[in-house]
Amino acid sequence: MKQRQKPKEKLNSIAKTLADTMGYELVEAAFEKEHAGVYLRIYLDKPGGITLDDCERYHLAVASKVEEFNYDYLEVCSPGVDRPIKTVRDAANVIGKTVEVKLYKALDGKKAFQAILIKLDDEGYHLMLSGEELTIPHSNMALCRRYFTEEELNKALEQDTNQMEEI
Repeated sequence: MKQRQKPKEKLNSIAKTLADTMGYELVEAAFEKEHAGVYLRIYLDKPGGITLDDCERYHLAVASKVEEFNYDYLEVCSPGVDRPIKTVRDAANVIGKTVEVKLYKALDGKKAFQAILIKLDDEGYHLMLSGEELTIPHSNMALCRRYFTEEELNKALEQDTNQMEEI
């Protein structure tokens, strides 16, 4: 007897196959319930970053493939510079940098803090906090993403503006 795939697994399979075919990386495909309804959000990336044209091209290709799922709105988008760090690949560009951490269960009375990301592996997130190394298991990590200082944000905006002027 053939085992049926769960909707989330089937969605990921469809979204990843199409993303691979089109030269994109599937970051995440998720059903997200909001006040206006259920959103099917597909986050894509590629070297050099995803463009609006990439999102539109993928949206047109995937729409007919996901009609069987129960959702109200389909969004295809970039994960952004503050994308959640969930995989070793996500972590690769953030090693040694400050990350924002939010936990499910408090650690020393804190559920949110900034730390330096040392590495991410099967054990969890290895962080440097106040000069001490600690490991947060995947099961306790609600959110880990790059933390940007005001100076870093201003520098990124300046680079973005300079690139726009070249176009």
